[in-house]
Amino acid sequence: MVAAVHHVEIWVPDLSRAVASWGWVLSRLGWKDGDGWPGGMTWIASDGSYVVVEQSPAMSAAEHDRMRPGMNHLALNAASRAEVDTVVGEAADHGWTLMFADRHPYAGGPQHYAAFLHNTDGYELEIVAPD
Repeated sequence: MVAAVHHVEIWVPDLSRAVASWGWVLSRLGWKDGDGWPGGMTWIASDGSYVVVEQSPAMSAAEHDRMRPGMNHLALNAASRAEVDTVVGEAADHGWTLMFADRHPYAGGPQHYAAFLHNTDGYELEIVAPD
């Protein structure tokens, strides 16, 4: 049995903002554009797992709150510490803001080199460098 994530689907309040912010960071980390349709878009990792952003008409709220029950954040691997740093340096131009700036890049602990970002719609993303 393979222990891996098949896909993650994120419902978003504004598809164009999601494609701009999620699309940039996923592409920056090496994910490839997948299928798109009027209500959504996918990006595919080298292992075949994928992330979907969708503006579904079935959403029960107009905004995301990571502090409510549900997923708090998504954590993705970077290739290196340098890649984490580069993403952080470019993030603001693509709708992402660095969280915990006073503790960056060790906000997750002294052995955990990562960036914690959030976007305009309130989604949190952690970019993790290899040990």
